[in-house]
Amino acid sequence: MQMALKDVQSLPPLRKFKLTRVGVRNMKKLIYIHRKGRVIPLIATISAYVDLPSTQKGVHMSRNIEVVNEIINLMPTEKFSGLEDVMEYIARKLLERHEYAKTACARAWSYYFREETTPRGRVTVEYYKILAKAVVHRENGMKKMIGVQVVGSSACPCAMETTKEILNLDKKRVGITHNQRNIVTVLMEVPEGYDVDADDLIDIVNSSFSAPTYEYLKRDDEGALVVRMHENPMFVEDIVREILGRILERYSNLPDETMVIVRSESLESIHKHNAYAERIATLGELRS
Repeated sequence: MQMALKDVQSLPPLRKFKLTRVGVRNMKKLIYIHRKGRVIPLIATISAYVDLPSTQKGVHMSRNIEVVNEIINLMPTEKFSGLEDVMEYIARKLLERHEYAKTACARAWSYYFREETTPRGRVTVEYYKILAKAVVHRENGMKKMIGVQVVGSSACPCAMETTKEILNLDKKRVGITHNQRNIVTVLMEVPEGYDVDADDLIDIVNSSFSAPTYEYLKRDDEGALVVRMHENPMFVEDIVREILGRILERYSNLPDETMVIVRSESLESIHKHNAYAERIATLGELRS
C-alpha cells in the first residue's frame, strides 16, 4: 500500500513573494533534429522553469524532469525541425503540469559539428554551439529563439594604422597589428510560421569576422588565413554591425517585430581586458 505523503510544495510560504523562475538546470539529453533531409543528433543541456505564485511554497520539480523525459521518448515518432521547437514543446507541457504557473521557460544548448573548408581547400570538421529558448505565457502567447555561438578572429584597425605610421608604410599596403580570438553570440526570434536556420546564422557570423578560425590548418592555410585577417581589420563594433547587416539581407521576409541579439567579445592579445559590443533590437528598428 502506497503511503499518502503531505504535499509540502502546496503549502503557503512564510514570506509571500512571487518568484519569476523556479525549476531544474543542466539536464543532459540526446535530441534528434530532422532538418533538410538529415537527422542531426544533439547532446543537449536543458533547463526548464516555471514562475511561482506568492501563495505557494514551492514548485513540483519532478514534473519538469518528467516532461523532459517524456519528450525524449517521443523522439522516434515526433520529428522536430529545430531545437527551439523542442523547447517550445517542453514549455507548453510545463504549463499543463504546473496549473498554478502563468509562464514557462525552456532553454538548451548543444555542441554542433559540421564540415568546413580551409583557405587552401582542405576539409575539416568544426564545432559550434547551438542555443535555443522558448517562453510560453498562459494568457498572451509564446516566443522562441534560436541562436549560435561562433569563434573567429579579428585584427585591430587602430594598431594597424599606427604601425604603418611608425614603419612609414604605404597606406594602401596591409600593415601589421595585434589580433584577437573573437567570440560571437547571435540569438534570433523565430516568429510563428517562419523559419530561422542555425546553419545560416553560422555562415553569417563566419563571414563577418576578420577571418574565421579552424581546428585543422597546415602551414599554407595558416599563412593564407593570417593574410586574410590583416586584409580585413575589424573592431568588435564592426563585427556586430556586419552581422546585423547580413541578417537584414538574409531575413528580409521576417516581420519588423522580430527580436535579434548580437554580441561580440574579443579576447585581447595585448591587453588584460576583453573588448565587447552588442546590439539588442527588433528588425524594424534596424531597418529604420
